[in-house]
Amino acid sequence: LQLVESGGGLVQPGGSLTLSCQASGLTLDYYAIGWFRQAPGKEREGLSCISSSGGYTNYADSVKGRFSISRDYSKNTVYLHTNSLKPEDTAVYYCAADQGLPPLSCHWSEIGYDFWGQGAQVTVSS
Repeated sequence: LQLVESGGGLVQPGGSLTLSCQASGLTLDYYAIGWFRQAPGKEREGLSCISSSGGYTNYADSVKGRFSISRDYSKNTVYLHTNSLKPEDTAVYYCAADQGLPPLSCHWSEIGYDFWGQGAQVTVSS
């Protein structure tokens, strides 16, 4: 299973971006997906996750109300919709897949995620 993030870029404060996490090699249908980010000089931070069924999502306090996660099974893709971006959201954003969870469960502990994408840079600056 290979994951590829896309949709990153430069955006002004208050702007929006939609990040995509597309899989190849296997279907994502049975994987919970997490989104993470890592800013320069900081540890990787869990942001959001969605269960394999799509019926459960969760968000870190730092992004709750501004980011939303969704998945499109027909496109084998999971999205992270980011809004009201702030300069402190600048980071490399990663998606990861975990197969070993029940259909209505997800998490953003790095432990347990079997596959990771290469990351997409998001820069929030005026």
